[in-house]
Amino acid sequence: MDAYALPDIGTILLLCLAAATAGWVDAVTGGGGLLQLPAILVGVPQASAAQALGTNKISGVFGTGAAAITYARKVTLDFRTAIPMAIVAFGGALIGASTARLLPAEVFRPIIVVLLIAVWFWTLLSPQMGAEDNLRWKGTRRHYVIAIVAGGVIGFYDGILGPGTGSFLLIVLVAGLGYSFLSASVTAKIVNLGTNIAAIAVFGLTGSILWTLGLLMALCNVSGAIVGARTALTRGSGFVRAVFLVVVALLIIRLSIDVFQG
Repeated sequence: MDAYALPDIGTILLLCLAAATAGWVDAVTGGGGLLQLPAILVGVPQASAAQALGTNKISGVFGTGAAAITYARKVTLDFRTAIPMAIVAFGGALIGASTARLLPAEVFRPIIVVLLIAVWFWTLLSPQMGAEDNLRWKGTRRHYVIAIVAGGVIGFYDGILGPGTGSFLLIVLVAGLGYSFLSASVTAKIVNLGTNIAAIAVFGLTGSILWTLGLLMALCNVSGAIVGARTALTRGSGFVRAVFLVVVALLIIRLSIDVFQG
């Protein structure tokens, strides 16, 4: 049992609804934490920030895993890129979470906002980008070096800050390596599993996970993730691109507010 009282049944139902919606968004393009984390902070005001983050991760990791399995059944996964990228991202997330106190997240937010705005306009003005696979440097050392370095950097970001990790993975895989949005979503899920597991290890060791609530939300997150992955598979890369633009726009607004509030 958790060392805190569970919210009332109405709040739990609302949190589960937020988790299901977050699972859908995460499965399509990443960024479900933009919905789920604020919901936990509002629904469980007695929880610390660390507990909210840890609970968000324990819910999200199950949804990410379910989405990865759903995608893998229909889309060929580039394991030679995904697995090394996930392993390095796992290490990066551990380092990011461990150094969060030494290097405050506020240092990164203004830079991240500028980068996201640039990527958003680039994606909007490049309608054919990510429509189909057109891999750059396929099978070469350069391809894998870019993927691994990006995995480490994004993993570190996930550990120290977090919001929009899935969107950053899509940016690298689509704009950098030439995957379609659909193929990139599959690879991103595998890498995101690595970063989430690392975060859970850190938060779990420090007792910062509300396990009962997290596992209840995980059930709904999985349901949303399966529906989201199936929707993306049915609608294709164009649909994923459209959702990506919406999610990144929301992420820009969220981080800009954080910067403005200091």
